[in-house]
Amino acid sequence: MDATSSSDIRPVALITGSGAPRIGNCVARTLAVAGYRLVLHAHRSRDAANATARELEAHGTAAAVVSCDLAEDGKLVAMVREAIDAFGRIDALVNCAAVWQTKSLEQVTGDDVRRHFEVNTLATFLCCQHVGLQMVKQDTGGAIVNLGDWAIARPYLNYAAYFPSKGAIPTLTRDLAVELASRNPRVRVNAVLPGPAMLPENLPAEERKSAIEATLVKREGSPQNVADAVLFLLRNDFVTGVCLPVDGGRSIYAP
Repeated sequence: MDATSSSDIRPVALITGSGAPRIGNCVARTLAVAGYRLVLHAHRSRDAANATARELEAHGTAAAVVSCDLAEDGKLVAMVREAIDAFGRIDALVNCAAVWQTKSLEQVTGDDVRRHFEVNTLATFLCCQHVGLQMVKQDTGGAIVNLGDWAIARPYLNYAAYFPSKGAIPTLTRDLAVELASRNPRVRVNAVLPGPAMLPENLPAEERKSAIEATLVKREGSPQNVADAVLFLLRNDFVTGVCLPVDGGRSIYAP
């Protein structure tokens, strides 16, 4: 599909980490239904991203695919430029790409910590920076939503490299909200902090039950719950600098 048509006024969204069938892919499909043109980013899941793009295009949504390892600064900047060139603008950025590795504290290495910070923190910052400065140039501005994690408030064991990298997301979100709005008040930055919205398929039954019982709503969430929150934050133009838990009450409840 020709992505460069100037007559198409539908907004454009870039979603990082949207190839694999996880939260980012659900966000992409939700934004397609809401009328967005899409730029899907993937690293190892490019084939899945291409399949999603073909499926969405068959239903009338213009979609492009970009690919890179977000831990490589130069390739990230080139990816953002490619995403902007695809449609000439970006109205929404959703940072879903992330790495998380379970490992005991005794086994965590400096490389483990660096990798988590490079993808979860630095890449989120750089995407916000480069896409945000593009939004600053646009009369209509734009909106950014970062994905954090509710459990930075009460970390659980064996993710010592992961949680510090996600703990930076609320501060990063507030800081970029201030920086970008000072340049164009129509640019907003918010975050969603998911709870147990997509538990691993191989999670032992007892651990799954424990995670569900630890919520107030007594059920597992879904990627759609997160995607709906993302769409709300993209649409509500009087909300910025907010970190919204979507966790079934998990962050306020300690059973």
